[in-house]
Parts: sequence; C-alpha cells; structure tokens
Amino acid sequence: MPEFGRLLAVRIASQFGDGLFNAGLAGAILFNPERAATPAAIAGSFAVLFLPYSLLGPFAGALLDRWDRRFVLVGASAVKIVLISVVGVLLALGANQWPILAGALLVNGVSRFVTSGLSAALPHVVPRERVVTMNSLATVIGAASTFVGANFMLLARWGFGANDTGAATVIFIVLAPVLIALLLAVRFASHSLGPDETAGATRTFRGSALYAVATGWLHGLRTVIGTSSVAASLAGLAAQRITFGINTMLMLLIVRHTGAAVGGMGIAVVFLASSAIGGLIATVLMPAIVRRVGRYTAANIALTAAAGIQVVGAWLVLPVMLVCGFLLAAAGQVVKLCADSAMQIDVEDPLRGHVFAVQDAVFWVSFVGATAVTAAVIPADGHSPALALTGAAVYLGGLVAHIVAGRARGHRG
Repeated sequence: MPEFGRLLAVRIASQFGDGLFNAGLAGAILFNPERAATPAAIAGSFAVLFLPYSLLGPFAGALLDRWDRRFVLVGASAVKIVLISVVGVLLALGANQWPILAGALLVNGVSRFVTSGLSAALPHVVPRERVVTMNSLATVIGAASTFVGANFMLLARWGFGANDTGAATVIFIVLAPVLIALLLAVRFASHSLGPDETAGATRTFRGSALYAVATGWLHGLRTVIGTSSVAASLAGLAAQRITFGINTMLMLLIVRHTGAAVGGMGIAVVFLASSAIGGLIATVLMPAIVRRVGRYTAANIALTAAAGIQVVGAWLVLPVMLVCGFLLAAAGQVVKLCADSAMQIDVEDPLRGHVFAVQDAVFWVSFVGATAVTAAVIPADGHSPALALTGAAVYLGGLVAHIVAGRARGHRG
C-alpha cells in the first residue's frame, strides 16, 4: 500500500510539528518566567486556541468533501508555514499573549483541517476490510509523532531558554517538519485522495462552493443523527472530552502548586508521557478488541472503566493521578477510535469530511466548555475531589447516552 505509506509520512511530519508547536506554546504561556497565568487565563487560552475553529469547522468540512483533498493538504501546510512564522515573530518581540494566541488559533485551525483531511482520505488508500487496522496504525504513529515533537521541545527549551526569545526559537523550529509535510503532500496525484464523484455528492453539493460551506453544519449534523454508530460514538466522545477538560485543569494547577520548586514543566511532561503511552497501547490493541467484541461494546466497556478510574483518581495524589491518567488515556483512545472508525466505515465518502468536522466541534467545544466551567469554581491550588467525582458522573452520563443512541437503530457494530 504505497499510497498509505505516503499518507502516513505526511501525518508523521505534520503531527510532529503540531506536538512541537503546542508544547512550545504551552511553555511560552504557562511555564514562562516572564509571564503568569491564572486559572481563568488558562481556560481563556484554551478557548481562544480551539473554540472558534470548532464552531466554524463543520462549515470548512464541506470543503473537504468538495475540493481535491491533496490540494487541501498542500495548501494548508503552506498557510501553516506563514502563520507559524508570525507567531514566532510575536513571541520574539515580547507581544501580549492575546495576539500570540490569536495567531496560534489560526495555526491550530489549519492543523485540524489537515488532520480531518488525512482521516477522510484514508479509505482511498487502503482496502475497506483493513480500514480499522490501518486507522489504528496511523493513529498510533501519529500520536507517537506528536509525543516526540512535544518532548523535543524540552531539548530546544533547554538549549535556547524558557523566556520569550527561547520560546520564539522553538516556534521557528516547527517550520522544518511543516515544510516536510508540504513536500510529501505534493507527491500525491490530483484527486487521488477523494472526494469521490458520486450521485449522492451531486445531490448534496449542488450549487456554488459558498452554498456547500454555508450548509456544512446541516449536512454534517443530519448525517450524524441518521447514523446510529456515529451518534452513539460522539455522545461517548463528548463525555470523555468534558472529563478530560476537568482533569486538565486539576492537573495543571496541582502541578504548579506542588511542583514549582522542582520544575512544574517537567512534571507536566511526565503526565503527558503517561497519557501518551496509555493512548498508544490502546491504539495497538484496538483492532483485536474490535474483532472480539465489536465497536459498540468496546466503547461501552471503555466508558464504564473510565468512570471507575475517575473515582480512584479523585484522591488527587500525584502518583495516583499519574496512573489514572495512563488508564483514562487508554479508555479515551478506545472511545475516540470507535468514533473514527464509525465515520470512516459507516459514512458515505461525499459526507465524510462534514462528519469529521462535526466531530472536531464536539471534541473541542466539550473540552473548552469544561475548562471554562472548572476555572470558575476550582480553588487556586487545584485540590477539589468534588470536581474529580463530577468527571466520573459525566462518564456515566456518556455511557447511558452511548447505549441509548446505539440501541435507537439497533447498532451493534
């Protein structure tokens, strides 16, 4: 499958750059001796980075189902190079965090566009019966690339410093993997990654590109509601992301409060590593799990297990939180991969980009909303067992929603 290999190479380069960029930005904003961040500021940063694109993503998703996806990958990578350069210049000049975050918002928006395009294109480069396995492989390698990129930031930070100048240097280094992703994407033939020209596509996208974009939400939501496996998976994914938002705020504030003397950034990276390893292991095991119990049952088991793990993590002791973070990442990855597989297998190609864009909205709106609500009630030191237990209740709510949505049309796949 040489075309799959080329698509995977684009993912590796792109996600390495994403990991390096976001870790560099986190170091610049959250762990920079020249800047300070309150809980409200942290939540505000998440909102600025992710919420606007999430609300507009389904409209942009229409373009993934109308434009040549190879053109999208090339064009998006070129735009990222320009935007990353702007963010680097702003950091070097010591600009206020809000212009920096506005630039990062655009970078992450384009990055999500690239990721959705890669996922929507995958069924064009592998046989249908191997989509779940190859999606798991692509996901685990992409996650590993993101993780390596994020940890490479520590090396660059050590070499160039933790202040604004050092942070700007890290951001400029991101240009290298993004340029590689662009050059790799150029190698694909035009229209080789879809979308397909079908009768369904003609009916759905009759009219101008502006019309297709303006109706992106409608087509995406209609497809989600009409596809039980997708509706069920997104309900579970929303619960996972809400709890992840709560846990992120708990972890960041507890780490900053207890780990300042030994390097809060280093402790945060240990949590990141633990979660990444948990997600990677779940991704490797996912094809075998699906073959044994099916996607529907796998997501139900993952959500049930996550609720129990969240209760244990409510002790809010760092070593226990570290283990729980590992296990929750594994459970969350199962839910995420079930959602991806449902969209890749059960959704017609001309609508796949729409639905992936809706998933992006669910993914980030749930997370940002949870961080904002948590920031309003969390104590300064982050120690709030009640918030952790709220996350367990959210997981149970997601489980109920997943069961109800899946049974509504008899889904058991």
